[in-house]
Amino acid sequence: MEIPVHLRYSKDHEWVEVEGNRARIGITDYAQQSLGDIVFVELPQVGDELTAQDSFGVVESVKSASDVYTPVSGKVVAVNEALLDSPQLINSDPYGKGWLIEIEMSDPSEVDNLLDAESYRKLTSE
Repeated sequence: MEIPVHLRYSKDHEWVEVEGNRARIGITDYAQQSLGDIVFVELPQVGDELTAQDSFGVVESVKSASDVYTPVSGKVVAVNEALLDSPQLINSDPYGKGWLIEIEMSDPSEVDNLLDAESYRKLTSE
């Protein structure tokens, strides 16, 4: 299982990559493996305002459907349109081409509440 050290993680298995006041968000390798083959993704609209812990979309696999939650608050500035036609990108490249949304954070300090790679590794090995 891949857990990149430069990312932060939520207990709900989302990852966050911070660049300035922007956060790119996706689901972790652990989450996509647990879901199985992903066949559908529902994403928010650009411009939507989200509060940390809000559900912002759904990832559906052949086994189940799961809500996806935003680890940080802010305004959606980009959604990964490629996933609408190729949701399996989440399975093949969860930390790259499989990203879900990008948010302009309203409170960048919320990132400090997230897990680092080592803490996330411990969470997923329990």
